Amino acid sequence: MEAKILRIRRIVDRYIPQTRLRLRHQIDNHRSTAFKLTQKIPSPEKGAQQGFLTTIYLNEDEFRILVELPAKELKKTRYSIPPFGIDVFEDSLTGLILAEAEFESAEEEHSLILPPFIVHEVSEDIRFTGGQLVNASRNEVHDWLLEYGVKLSGSS
Repeated sequence: MEAKILRIRRIVDRYIPQTRLRLRHQIDNHRSTAFKLTQKIPSPEKGAQQGFLTTIYLNEDEFRILVELPAKELKKTRYSIPPFGIDVFEDSLTGLILAEAEFESAEEEHSLILPPFIVHEVSEDIRFTGGQLVNASRNEVHDWLLEYGVKLSGSS
């Protein structure tokens, strides 16, 4: 059975230092644009549950003001193939592809059967969250992946 891509989004995330805030500019394949300010607080539970997420949708003028804040950028394209969002990273993280599934409950999480294209499960490894990846060098990510027996695409 062939997976169908339902949506493609170009995402630029700007992580604001010393906060849990992320400013996002997102353009989907239908050319609609979204601007968001998000606070992410990790779930106290183990596993791939969402945690606490607060999102404020911004207009372009609000976004233009906030984009002036110092931040580190993380660029990616997200392909929505239910139940996964598959992120293909750019720039220094080119070659890194992460699939994410979000769950409403631990029961949903435990009932998911990973498809063969998932090479390794890293849900509980905080290093593979956007807030950590944005601060990591390509070499660090390469080394983290090697711990799982995975090679970063494009690495020698």
